[in-house]
Amino acid sequence: MKRKIISVLKRTRKKFSKYLSTNRLFLTFVIFGLVETILLRNFTLGNTWDTKPLICDLALLILIGAFGYFVKPKKQFNYYFIWMIIVTTMCVVNSIYYVFYTSYASFSLLAALGLVGEVGDSLTEKIKFVDFMYVIFPLVYAIIHTKLKKGSYYYFVAKVENSKKMFSSTILAGIILLAFTLVTMTGTDASRLIKQWDRVYIVQRFGIILYQGNDLVQSLTPRINSLFGYDEAVKNFKEFYTEKFSQEKKANKYTGTLEGMNVIFVHMESIHGYLVGMEINDQEITPTLNKLSKEGMYFSNFYPQISVGTSSDTEFTINTSLMPASSGIVFTQYFNRSYDSVPKILSEKGYYTFSSHANGVEMWNRNNMHPSLGYQEMYFQDSFDYNEKTDRLGLGLNDVAFFYQLQAKLEKIETEHTNYMGTLIQLSNHSPYAATDWHPEMYNAFGELDLTNTYTIVNEDGEEEEITDDYLDGTKLGNYLISAHYGDMALGTFIEYVENSPYYENTVFVFYGDHDARLDKKEYQYYYNYNTETGEVYEKGDPEYVDYNNFTHEVNKKTPLIIWTKNNKIARKIRKTNDNVMGMYDVMPTLANMMNFEAKYALGHDIYDIGADNVVTFPNGNFITNKVYYNNASGKYLILNSEENNNTDMIISEDYISNLKAYTERILNVSNDIVVHDLIKKEGANIPVVEESEVQNG
Repeated sequence: MKRKIISVLKRTRKKFSKYLSTNRLFLTFVIFGLVETILLRNFTLGNTWDTKPLICDLALLILIGAFGYFVKPKKQFNYYFIWMIIVTTMCVVNSIYYVFYTSYASFSLLAALGLVGEVGDSLTEKIKFVDFMYVIFPLVYAIIHTKLKKGSYYYFVAKVENSKKMFSSTILAGIILLAFTLVTMTGTDASRLIKQWDRVYIVQRFGIILYQGNDLVQSLTPRINSLFGYDEAVKNFKEFYTEKFSQEKKANKYTGTLEGMNVIFVHMESIHGYLVGMEINDQEITPTLNKLSKEGMYFSNFYPQISVGTSSDTEFTINTSLMPASSGIVFTQYFNRSYDSVPKILSEKGYYTFSSHANGVEMWNRNNMHPSLGYQEMYFQDSFDYNEKTDRLGLGLNDVAFFYQLQAKLEKIETEHTNYMGTLIQLSNHSPYAATDWHPEMYNAFGELDLTNTYTIVNEDGEEEEITDDYLDGTKLGNYLISAHYGDMALGTFIEYVENSPYYENTVFVFYGDHDARLDKKEYQYYYNYNTETGEVYEKGDPEYVDYNNFTHEVNKKTPLIIWTKNNKIARKIRKTNDNVMGMYDVMPTLANMMNFEAKYALGHDIYDIGADNVVTFPNGNFITNKVYYNNASGKYLILNSEENNNTDMIISEDYISNLKAYTERILNVSNDIVVHDLIKKEGANIPVVEESEVQNG
């Protein structure tokens, strides 16, 4: 037995020794490439030995290297050296880019702006030796090749190498390692990889090679898409807007009510519609929003129309009345298009336009997209005093400090500009919602909300006993309610300032939740099916059980929309609650009517023009009206408000559904064509205006 083991070990050592001696180029390429990626992470992120990105980089280097076995040994160096140059260039560029932007380079941004041109004169001041140390590796690789060439290495390998066998075994090893990445990938990991908006996270989780490859594919998507279907896109674009332009514009009671006023959008992060009016233990979850909804124009059935771009999709749609792109993200991949947007239109009317956010300006590529939308100035993280230890909450500067520091900036704008339009973006109420791994001193700010439940039971002794149950403690929903309560409190400090300020009499504020909380429907069982008298959860079949299913979960994703002003005269004119379904793409045309500007290419409608006939389309093909919510994937729909309409047997005809499906498809296609092919810029001036008589006689 001992001899057999020794024999096996000898054979194994011999095979291993032979493998090492005949695969020097491949092994050196993989080792050098891996060391380069490790060094890049070390000098940027600091997570040198994090196994997940290391294994992913190693797997991809092995897979790339495997194809070298299809090249004759004498030419293998050329194949590996080209890839070595690619990896080295990738590391050098990202090392320099990270110094300036604390992020990683994107093909689309570098192609549009130019790395050197963007950073200007400070380039030479910040570049260090470590940014170019990666060049050492291809140089050493070339030296190794020269020495091997002088010897008999290539001649020997050509005689013994079985290229097909080596390729198969190497590719298998790479696939096994890559499988580790796929198996350990969470839903959040996959989502961020697809969205490609948080580049630092992607490199930290998947390594630089997968990030850069994925970035290349995403950067090429707009260019590939724009090569196909242009003529058909132009035809559909012209037909759609020829019909739109020929429709008679109607005035309503709100036409021009806000003309000449300043407007500030307040982008409320992850604020759900159901929070408005919600109370637990006699505590209002969102007292500020409750107050604003009563004092302003409140839209109770307002729906975000987001895709993978989430917050950025909201910013795009609310400003342009266009839908998110069907492939990719507008903010990161279609930022260099020409859009008819609220800030751009108001800029042309003499307004000063600005945006502000306590996060980095590069997040969601806002540093490029906001100017494209027409914002003249941006006040982002660098514009605020920011102490990482005391002021951070979640992803950045806490909302209270953000709103407080905005006061001086807004007052300066008030005194220097006759009219202005701005967007203020909240940050604190962002997932993971009141997570305890945030700074403890700031976490205490969340602790003001009591989510416990007290109920009475009869114990074993037959006596009544009062039980206090913190049933939402540690749940995602509980953390979300606490976090949203803080965000509302921070907003309240801003409203208090506005009301007490001598400014803003000529300013209207538009508050909107950018998207839902992104919680799974199972998280809501403790809210909808919790028995407050027994501390138990109702089960299916119980009379009190609420069937919170996929349909109700989707319908529940509405967010608040409130138009509010401290000007009492204007406030009296606009104060009301509108219960009609409304989408993000309806905001621009509704405001256009109230402020008296033209939303020429809007896909949505002035809600006071279309009223109960409105249709809200979603990027996945779903749609909602006052009557139904339709799911495109299943082909099924949920009838809404049948009891309110005094018709519990409401029947929806097949024509009603098929017509709305066709309408939704048309809206999505026209919008995507505008984004992909830049049709407003290229074809907007070529749309014929049809006279009303022609339409009637047509």
